[in-house]
Amino acid sequence: MHKSAKLTLITALGVSVAMVVAACGSGRTDNTTTSSQPSESSSSQESSAPADSGESSATSSAAGDTGSAGSGATIAIGTTDKVVSLDPAGSYDNGSLMLELQLYQFLMNIPAGQSTPTPDAAQSCDFTDNGATYTCKMKEGLTFSNGDPLTAKDVAFSFQRVVDINDPNGPASLLGNMKSVAAPDDSTVVFTLVNANDQTWPFVLGTSAGPIVDSKVYPADKLLSDEQAVGSGPYKLDSYSKNELVSLVPNASYNGNGGDVKNAGVTLQYFTDASNLKLAVQQGDVDVAWRTLDPQSITDLKSNDKVKVLEGPGGEDRYIVFNLKTMPGDNDAQKLAIRRAIAYSVDRQALATKVFQDQYQPAYSMVPDGFPGHVDAFKDEFGDAPNKDAAAKALSDAGVTTPVTLPIEYNPDHYGSASDLQFNEIKSQLEATGLFKVNLQSSEWTTYSKERTQDAYPIYQLGWYPDFPDADNYLTPFLAPNNFVQAHYCDADAAEGSRPCDTDGVLPLLTTEQTQSGDARISAIEQIQQISATGVMPTLPLLQGKQIAVTGTDVTGVQDTLDATFLFRFWMIGKNS
Repeated sequence: MHKSAKLTLITALGVSVAMVVAACGSGRTDNTTTSSQPSESSSSQESSAPADSGESSATSSAAGDTGSAGSGATIAIGTTDKVVSLDPAGSYDNGSLMLELQLYQFLMNIPAGQSTPTPDAAQSCDFTDNGATYTCKMKEGLTFSNGDPLTAKDVAFSFQRVVDINDPNGPASLLGNMKSVAAPDDSTVVFTLVNANDQTWPFVLGTSAGPIVDSKVYPADKLLSDEQAVGSGPYKLDSYSKNELVSLVPNASYNGNGGDVKNAGVTLQYFTDASNLKLAVQQGDVDVAWRTLDPQSITDLKSNDKVKVLEGPGGEDRYIVFNLKTMPGDNDAQKLAIRRAIAYSVDRQALATKVFQDQYQPAYSMVPDGFPGHVDAFKDEFGDAPNKDAAAKALSDAGVTTPVTLPIEYNPDHYGSASDLQFNEIKSQLEATGLFKVNLQSSEWTTYSKERTQDAYPIYQLGWYPDFPDADNYLTPFLAPNNFVQAHYCDADAAEGSRPCDTDGVLPLLTTEQTQSGDARISAIEQIQQISATGVMPTLPLLQGKQIAVTGTDVTGVQDTLDATFLFRFWMIGKNS
């Protein structure tokens, strides 16, 4: 029977920002409630769950749908977070998305302070064909900032080219459930899904895979250079010097769900280190310092009455990736033993306190504390304190000769200057066991982001900022075929059945958590985390943290965009006259 129902979300957690801040990270209480309506609070953490039927709908509301041209002051923002590419097919990182969010529209995205995707360039979106397809109707009269019309054909083109280009640093892994996309006419987009009723799909449309590009400008089979970027978002490029200085001006033709632009434009200045960024916001050279200040700078600025230190919900992960092909070890059993010995040897609390002054907290799962289904799987398997005897036994049982030389790569700019301290502390912890000799190396992000996907780093650092606030987004991008990490856990071109993801049995569980609801979904999320700690273990979670921005005292709107989506909306920022 053909049924239709509103998209139902299970509101599994609600806490105040004050509680988030008190937890010094993304920790939430376990106070659980259920609701069929989206929360309007930016401080609540919500999890999507499938509706009971295969149909759902979302329709654009009249209020706040059409943004107006900007007015007021020009806002100066400082960051250390570099761009990989402004072409959505070539980037899947926070620094690139920060600018893409300002330049492009999405079919659906999550407005500030909300937890449910709403139409942006779309007029409405619905599950159709009993959940086998997802169909969006476009708003009429949309144009790109260069005057070209924006139609459904541009949307289909945008999603298909992400898959076709399949750039190593791109977001193709987010579209693993897209069997095909088509535009039967200029106002209709139809996604055919691999797994029907995928209730994460509306969220995926607002991620790094979702920016809509101009099919007349962007080539179908290669990336476009950054300075040519054109979209239909709240801003357009005025000038662009990559990772040095960017000038944005409001896009007068913007017609999305973001509301009015509260400023006359934005200049985005890139800093090579956190100390210079701190000095700039302290002296008023920039109005906003956003990603990433080091822990000591944040502590110092909290006592400075010339600035405001603002905190938002957590959900950021810091973790280690193991390249399953190139890491030390003569065979798979030895490599696993080395991974497990490292997991027994790290002291997360020492990292949180000594390096980050408790602005981060220990993480024992890739799914942050506070999300429905979270379990401390790595604490259950390895304990919450170093265990040298267990580490030594794991190595001995696998015939590993000690000390093991560990080549570990980290990045000193993208994740902040504290990465130097963090990985030197990890080096000290591992070498203190007598089981390891650590060779630390570092590379700047523009190099790092490319080389890590080319098997250049046997063991290396990554961080994660969610695409959308749901446990699935801390699982699927790391474990599914063609995943973001690309460390040979689930290679799409490898024989099915022989890959680590197959032997771990995570793929059926990923499908369950994406398409089921209630206890079945929560159970699958818990099992995936437990397998991540007890199985092949391609990643090692270390820390989780919250969002921190520093602004001048006359700056407005920043607190409103610090929500669980991790989307930094420039258009909400203004200044008091």
